Amino acid sequence: MRLGLVGRPHGTGGAFHVDDPTDRLTLLEPGRALDIGGERYEIVWRGGTAKRPLLRVAGVEDRDGAERLRGGLLEVSRAEFGALAEGEHLARDLIGCVVTDGDRPVGVVRNVLTLPSVDCLEVERVGAEGEGALLVPLVADAVRSLDVEAGRVDVDLAFLEPAGD
Repeated sequence: MRLGLVGRPHGTGGAFHVDDPTDRLTLLEPGRALDIGGERYEIVWRGGTAKRPLLRVAGVEDRDGAERLRGGLLEVSRAEFGALAEGEHLARDLIGCVVTDGDRPVGVVRNVLTLPSVDCLEVERVGAEGEGALLVPLVADAVRSLDVEAGRVDVDLAFLEPAGD
């Protein structure tokens, strides 16, 4: 599971910024293990803020070492990520879900967009509806039900595409 990306080095001791960090900061605590670019590292220090954390990992002792990791994906296994709260879903689990309006096929989720006011499903339409992507805000008025295990999202097209006057 993605925790962020290695950003630019911070200082001379091997620390680096974490770009696009996870909301689960407990996964970035000292003593935790994570993978960076397929290599296993132990976190030895965390600083910064929740929106802009700084990390230093074992074996990276200087700015050049941090620079070599730059752009690397910070990851942990799904098991280490922990249980999700009721009604909480991971974006990657929604990608590929079939989208319907009741029994009417609408399309397939191709991406989850994190917008300033709301997350949206980017739906690739199918059949006669196949003109351009449909953006579905993850709000109760737009999404009737979401079943990740079944791979299905039921949306209300009347809410999403109201009839013009």
